[in-house]
Amino acid sequence: MVTPVEAGGVFALLWLVIALPLAGAALILIGRPLAPALFDRIGHWLAVGLAGASFVVSLVLFIAALGRDEESRQVVQHLYTWFDTGDLSVGFDLLYDQLSSLFLLLITGVGTLIHVYSVGYMAHDERRARFFGYLNLFLAAMLMLVLAENYVGLFLGWEGVGLASYLLIGFWQHKPSAAAAAKKAFVMNRVGDMGLSLAIALCFVTFGSTSFSAIDISETSTTTLNWLGILLLVGACGKSAQVPLQGWLLDAMEGPTPVSALIHAATMVTAGVYLIVRSSAVFDAAEAASTAVVVVALVTIIWGAAVSCVKDDIKKVLAGSTMSQIGYMMLAAGLGGPGYAFAIFHLLTHGFFKANMFLGAGSLMHGMNDDVNLKHYGALSRALPVTFLTFAMGYLAIIGFPGFAGFWSKDKILEVAFAESWLVGIIALLAAGVTAFYMTRLMMLAFFGRKRWPEGVHPHESPRIMTGPLVVLAALSVLGGVFALGGWIEHWLEPVVAIGHAEHHGPLPVWATSVLAVVVVAIGVAAAGFVFGRRPTTTAPTRYLPVPHIEDVVVPPGMAITRGTLATDKYAVDGLMSGGPIALAAIAGELRKAQTGYVRSYALSVLGGTVLVALALIVVS
Repeated sequence: MVTPVEAGGVFALLWLVIALPLAGAALILIGRPLAPALFDRIGHWLAVGLAGASFVVSLVLFIAALGRDEESRQVVQHLYTWFDTGDLSVGFDLLYDQLSSLFLLLITGVGTLIHVYSVGYMAHDERRARFFGYLNLFLAAMLMLVLAENYVGLFLGWEGVGLASYLLIGFWQHKPSAAAAAKKAFVMNRVGDMGLSLAIALCFVTFGSTSFSAIDISETSTTTLNWLGILLLVGACGKSAQVPLQGWLLDAMEGPTPVSALIHAATMVTAGVYLIVRSSAVFDAAEAASTAVVVVALVTIIWGAAVSCVKDDIKKVLAGSTMSQIGYMMLAAGLGGPGYAFAIFHLLTHGFFKANMFLGAGSLMHGMNDDVNLKHYGALSRALPVTFLTFAMGYLAIIGFPGFAGFWSKDKILEVAFAESWLVGIIALLAAGVTAFYMTRLMMLAFFGRKRWPEGVHPHESPRIMTGPLVVLAALSVLGGVFALGGWIEHWLEPVVAIGHAEHHGPLPVWATSVLAVVVVAIGVAAAGFVFGRRPTTTAPTRYLPVPHIEDVVVPPGMAITRGTLATDKYAVDGLMSGGPIALAAIAGELRKAQTGYVRSYALSVLGGTVLVALALIVVS
């Protein structure tokens, strides 16, 4: 493990990467209530400019890192001591290394393109300035997450991302479905956050620090490391929508489409993958935890693909696909070794082609009066030519068409999967075929076949400010495989994660794995063409067996427990605490009636009492 050096030179600007979008969020969210007319005119451009400036700084840092030797590429910038109490001292420190450098480029680069796209997409929204303030806030939180030098700093960004996600998913809060989706995402992510917070506590108890560099597995028991790994996995499952905490992702599509592209394709859902890869030292020594990562990933790959096969909502098809593709990344990370690098490789390419397709879906919705039902589309390739061509680039990338970005990154994951075992490799391979099936179904329903447009709908291409980012992302969907040239990404990340030099080839040669993957993908495409090309598509909802979700099992008992707890609190606890005073008040009220204020009544009472006392004395004597 390379020891980081103190930030100097151009790396002294590292803090600006976070500060710029954070300043944008503060200016817009605080300034607009004070000067609404001004920020309604410039707020969106201010957010775009600061996001772009953050990308420029990130690019400058990356170029500077390329010019350094490996020992000098890991840089720590100490801003101040966050808190120092007892044996725990946590600095507000930033870590720039080979891993965080790639995330900075992805977050700020794709994030800036989504900001630009949103200028057109949200043009008629009365609260557009606030939306851009939330976008900047999200960027700042995500950048804090990947730049933190310790788990506490990571947790700050982690919770900031959760807050920004809640605000963005529920941005159209006048819709009950959007408000409910935001709450669902927030609550389900808190479950994962509990796992991460416990992992941080265990890290401090075990290593005496929460810094990534303090992890020393040489004198730590395997049991402790396995527990630490499992807790980290729980946190990762929440943010990255992995089984069993995946249920929030599809509902999150209630937010504006740029939110889906930014949070649920390119950045937020990749936070769990980042956490696993950043904690590679733990998982390399924790076999049970690594196995758990692999099992969760395999289940999620199949689950997400199955969900995408049965949805008519274009955004939910893409959301299920995201769940499945993140599963591929988690699978590679769980397998360790070169799998860490391939997980990040697929994370980068997925950020390109999935952001492209989500924004493409937004362009389709823009031309179809916000209709998301694929059964109402059809024959849109000519009506929206730019959207069609750019979307097609993302489609070819995600199914793994030879030469496109997804082909290179997914094939690498299949290699390490087959090297692990035939079973793992076959499951990952079959899921690639299912991916080709549901994505071909989406393409056919949206762009081909007969017109099924609702009455009064006249599809039209989006303005250039929306199609421009689509063109850039489409180009990246084609060219993103450049990271595979000469094993560059493996060499780049090797000083940060334990990639190793052992052969990772399985029972099949590399070329055979690629050929087999292409054949399986071709079968998936042909199957979709056979099913959806033989008969005309109707506008009736698709009827398949419903895909269950974990909340269907957990929520009803949880609601029953909640109702029981509320009843116990209200009638037992509150009744016990307030019942006594209420009873005394009632008795006092009755006794008060005897106080009439008449002297004759009091004299009669005294006489009566005297008679009773006298009778009592006679009886006793």
